[in-house]
Amino acid sequence: MASLKLPEVVPSPKHDSERLRKAVQGYGTDEKEVILVLGHRNAQQRKEIGETYQQLYNESLIDRLHSELSGDFRNAVILWTYDPPERHARLAKSALKAKKAIKNLQVLVEIACASTPNHLVAVRQAYCSLFDCSLEEDIIASVAPTLRKLLVSLVSSFRYDKVAVNLEVAKEEASKLHEAIANRHLDNDHIVWILSTRNLFQLRETFACYKNLYANTLEQDIKSCGKGDLESLLHLVIWCIDFPEKHFAKVVRDSIVGFGTDEDSLNRAIVTRAEIDLLKVRFEYANMYKSSLDDDVVGDTSGYYRDFLMTLLGKGPEGE
Repeated sequence: MASLKLPEVVPSPKHDSERLRKAVQGYGTDEKEVILVLGHRNAQQRKEIGETYQQLYNESLIDRLHSELSGDFRNAVILWTYDPPERHARLAKSALKAKKAIKNLQVLVEIACASTPNHLVAVRQAYCSLFDCSLEEDIIASVAPTLRKLLVSLVSSFRYDKVAVNLEVAKEEASKLHEAIANRHLDNDHIVWILSTRNLFQLRETFACYKNLYANTLEQDIKSCGKGDLESLLHLVIWCIDFPEKHFAKVVRDSIVGFGTDEDSLNRAIVTRAEIDLLKVRFEYANMYKSSLDDDVVGDTSGYYRDFLMTLLGKGPEGE
């Protein structure tokens, strides 16, 4: 369930563009107005605002926001204002350029395993348009050989998105997964093929069959193989397929616990899920950590940045 709240009567894109122009023009910026407008519009409405703003004022709304806002607030607002496929394409590019820990590759798994098939296709198209190469090419050029096969297969897939489950197939493929894990062949073609092609409902049934047949969950048995990058990546894949809300609850939690805040991860979790399932993420967060997601975000952020994140969480002032 989405957390984004829209006004009962949504103003026209022209009216919203004029409000934003007034908010960012002249001496000082009216950050509250920016939040009231953009924080209460869905993806299609934001796209229309951006197009109308460009037509009216012959400049990019994104560029104007970049020049007028600052810090974490600016980063969150711009990430939100991007069309979702472009947003994920840019997040994927940043992750691949980082070339650091497995954590940076989370966004690729989220795009492939916690998004709709049509969204994944749109992200790949946006990636080609923005960066003059395919997402698959950049994965091959940037990612360690042990991870390439799985990631390329995941982002290249187009899963059937309706409820379709075959119990016998689930049992058979649970057996294939168990055999590969028992032999510690985590890059086995069966593992890659099953995880990257089966629809999410079929995979969840396969995971359930695995636990029923072998006592342990698939994740537990993968962990027993070691603590390498491939093991970590497979755990992310399974988590995003089986429990996407729990995955994003963990992303939020990891971003705010400890010393300092990982604003990039916090932004990604809240911005990308606000129109999808952020209410479910909030519920899972409370179950997993016995704490309020809203309270923890408020306690770890401040100023307009905090106000904007809370608006996306459905807790800010109503848009007009």
